[in-house]
Amino acid sequence: MIISADRSVPTAREVDLSMFGIDPWWLVIVKAVLIFAFLVLTTLVLILAERKIMAWMQMRVGPDRVGPKGLLQTVADGIKLGLKEGIIPSGVDKPLYLLAPVIATAPALMAFAVIPFGPVVSVFGERTPLQLTDLPVAVLYILAVTSIGVYGIVLAGWASGSTYPLLGGVRSTAQVISYEIAMGLCFAAVFLLAGTMSTSGIVAEQTGIWFALLLLPAFLIYCVSMVGETNRAPFDLPEAEGELVGGFHTEYSSLRFAMFMLAEYVNMITVSGLATTLFLGGWRAPWPLSIWDGANTGWWPLLWFVVKIWLVLFVFVWLRATLPRLRYDQFMALGWKVLIPIAVVWVMVVAVIVLLADEGRLPATASLVVAGIVVSAVSLWYLGYRWRRTADPRNDTGTGTAVPPVRHDPTMGGYPVPPLPGQLPASAPATTQEESNV
Repeated sequence: MIISADRSVPTAREVDLSMFGIDPWWLVIVKAVLIFAFLVLTTLVLILAERKIMAWMQMRVGPDRVGPKGLLQTVADGIKLGLKEGIIPSGVDKPLYLLAPVIATAPALMAFAVIPFGPVVSVFGERTPLQLTDLPVAVLYILAVTSIGVYGIVLAGWASGSTYPLLGGVRSTAQVISYEIAMGLCFAAVFLLAGTMSTSGIVAEQTGIWFALLLLPAFLIYCVSMVGETNRAPFDLPEAEGELVGGFHTEYSSLRFAMFMLAEYVNMITVSGLATTLFLGGWRAPWPLSIWDGANTGWWPLLWFVVKIWLVLFVFVWLRATLPRLRYDQFMALGWKVLIPIAVVWVMVVAVIVLLADEGRLPATASLVVAGIVVSAVSLWYLGYRWRRTADPRNDTGTGTAVPPVRHDPTMGGYPVPPLPGQLPASAPATTQEESNV
């Protein structure tokens, strides 16, 4: 293949999936339980780390009371949610109301079944890959499973019998559809370059150089799309508490609310694992650790994989601690008018370069790197240009139509804001004290 530095490593088109589906039943159960434990424990640590990191970034006090230096705060929160009364409001569609948290949580857990944690290792004498299973269309399986999770959010809003949860569910539907299109186009670029949709095959193709460097525009678009896909700040519009109280889960409490929270954080881990697998070399050691012959053998790759996931998760926390929530029109315009067009153009560029490289007319690696830098630079300039036009409401309506500047003074016309106490409109006649008393 065009990027393989070591020809002894099998390319994606030669990847053998015969190692999957032959494990004994007890080993399959052990793998499934360990993956579930990894996701739950990572969620517990992530919630605590998020509070600590945000407190450090925002110069405020984080959890420090429950346990040594607050390390048991997440455990205390889980116990509190478990002991709280589970209130079911009157007027809800009870079957759907109870089913929605399950639908939101189960797909988030299932998606990790095809994520590779490492190479083939020996477990109690059995040779097995550090991966539950793999498929020729494994990435499409992840897209399909994670798409089902939005039904849990929509059903939660619909079944609650309340206006604000319904609006939150509708917002989430529009959000997921918009950003899944851009995310899918990023995957298409990976498929074209790797020649496979198998996750283990994609990792094998990144032996020489990671796809984050070869497919830089796709990687950047995926980084934005995964934040929108998981409803995280600054794209947490389905939960916009300033407008919708708490979004789709306003009417949920106790363990049912905890399941929605678990689904959100597990989805964060899933998209981080997918970013690691598709763009950051998967379980392969980063340079210069990759120079060591044993870095990509045995159980060491499991460490590199977990470290990469936590680096991506740190970006989630960083964004939440620093960026304000976007307006809804800005958020949708970013997906439909910026990310999707750029992703379409980049898929076409990758297809042309791969075709010419297979015919021997272009050096694929250099061409992809140069084209990625050019497309990324033009895209960032275009994004900055659009942001300058739409950020100031005095100069733009947010839809691309320029309007003349207006004054903010309520006495001079402009925005319909109420006057300050004691302030009279300019057109109103002045009144005397006797007239005001009357």
